[in-house]
Amino acid sequence: MSTITPKKSSKRPSRPHFDHRDRLILALYAQLRAERETREALEWAIENGALSPDVLQAMVADPVPVITSEDVAALERLLSRDTNTTNIPH
Repeated sequence: MSTITPKKSSKRPSRPHFDHRDRLILALYAQLRAERETREALEWAIENGALSPDVLQAMVADPVPVITSEDVAALERLLSRDTNTTNIPH
């Protein structure tokens, strides 16, 4: 009696296809999650005296911009491209 062994597939598992909106949503989610984790770590550090007042003052005095001018330009291009493709008459 012979046994049948299944063939191994040579195909790689397919990755889901994300359009630009999906990628933007995923990127924003990742950024929000990272910001929340940073905030939690900062709260812990402050509560446990892990940061000196000088470090806290430096952080407040030199904030990282949430969005840069390059980010705004890229989003405007993306939105412009999206509105150009959705306004095609049927």
